[in-house]
Amino acid sequence: MIVYPAIDILDGKVVRLDKGSFDAVTTYDDDPAKVAKEYRRAGVEWIHVVDLSGARDGRQRQVEDTQRICAEGVRIQSGGGVRSVQDVERLFLGGVDRVVIGSLAVSKPDLVSRWIRDFGRDKICLAFDVRLVGRTYRPALKGWADTASTNLYDTIDLHIGAGLKHALVTDISKDGMLSGPNLELYADLVARYPQISWQASGGIASLEDIRAVERLGVAGVITGKAVYEGRFTVEEALSCWQNA
Repeated sequence: MIVYPAIDILDGKVVRLDKGSFDAVTTYDDDPAKVAKEYRRAGVEWIHVVDLSGARDGRQRQVEDTQRICAEGVRIQSGGGVRSVQDVERLFLGGVDRVVIGSLAVSKPDLVSRWIRDFGRDKICLAFDVRLVGRTYRPALKGWADTASTNLYDTIDLHIGAGLKHALVTDISKDGMLSGPNLELYADLVARYPQISWQASGGIASLEDIRAVERLGVAGVITGKAVYEGRFTVEEALSCWQNA
């Protein structure tokens, strides 16, 4: 399993949102590249970078910060505000190893499936940020401001034929709350789609949470606020699964 420390960038600062709300922002650092350097020194292989400004405004606004992070020599998966093939290509040219596609995977599935085929299944990760509506998980759109009418599983099915390999799912009700991950949801996803390398995101609060998602067969875990709040270190997170 891969541990992905998260760097969420909003207006040039490293932040976290509570439940995806831009009205509930906590700032942790003014220098995203410095944080990436600290993670590299800790031994991480990958960093998950989110351009929250791009997600909020519908266009990429933190390109230079992302490029500075890439220059630190760690593999990067990054998204936020990706709306066109030019956005995807710009991220790759800037040094990103894997581009994360969010809302567009729901609103324009044919286009995104074409990108999976054209760029390669290892180069694209789909991000499904979901809310429980009744008994159904539905993807959120436009920086979590809207909710799709389709359900999560129908949306995933649209990309299976293109060879979807990497996908992350965030339960918005858990994100930034340090309340533990949605283990039931991840267990169901792994069982339904064993061909996909799933990444768990949202709610990770302890080393036991990391062990729990690893036991489910999840391929990666994204951790953000727990590290910034001192619940555990990146070194401890890496050791946690390496010694499992």
